Amino acid sequence: MEDKKYIYSFLRDLKNNNSKEWMDANKGRYQKAKNLWLKEIELILERLSKHNSFFSQFQPKQTIMRINNNRMFHPDKPVYKDYFACSPNVKTNPIAHIHITAGLSWSFLEGGLWAPEKPVLNQVREAIDYDGEVLNDIINDKKFQKMFGGLAKDSKKLKSAPKGYSKEHEHIDLLQYNNITAQVELTEEMVVSNHFVDFVEEAYLTLKPLNDYLEKAISVP
Repeated sequence: MEDKKYIYSFLRDLKNNNSKEWMDANKGRYQKAKNLWLKEIELILERLSKHNSFFSQFQPKQTIMRINNNRMFHPDKPVYKDYFACSPNVKTNPIAHIHITAGLSWSFLEGGLWAPEKPVLNQVREAIDYDGEVLNDIINDKKFQKMFGGLAKDSKKLKSAPKGYSKEHEHIDLLQYNNITAQVELTEEMVVSNHFVDFVEEAYLTLKPLNDYLEKAISVP
């Protein structure tokens, strides 16, 4: 627990001194914080691999993001991010089995379907049209509701029926989603605790029925 507190100590100092000059002078601190995060990811991947061999294909360093912000299109952003992340997912699969962001501004764990291509979204909507009650049962499950409170808010959710569907469709609310994800906020105390890996495991297993439904939907020819 004490070790992981160093991650947040570094991120606070980085946020207050967000410049290349400061980072260059504190490369050692950055590397220590990064290595502590990679160590935690290693434990997470090891635990999740017991439930899904998908996670065994990753090395921790393959799941993290650059700490530098991409300022080409957003020059107003700080030079560096104030968080570390873990995203053990593959580009060829639009389903995020799990994603973790641990930082100062906002920390969360999430999974599901994010920013899918139109053909993929169409497949998911076809599945909802066919058996949306299955998806409803998943997101209304007591464990799912306790952990995530239902699906995450979707800023791109349609206000009317998607093309080809009636606004009177029994599952119109689900059909209107463009992103079908579930998310739970994390606190610093949760991340630095000795039980964080246990929490991630529980969250992943609670997410799994949603991810399985989405995987099945996009695998139909």
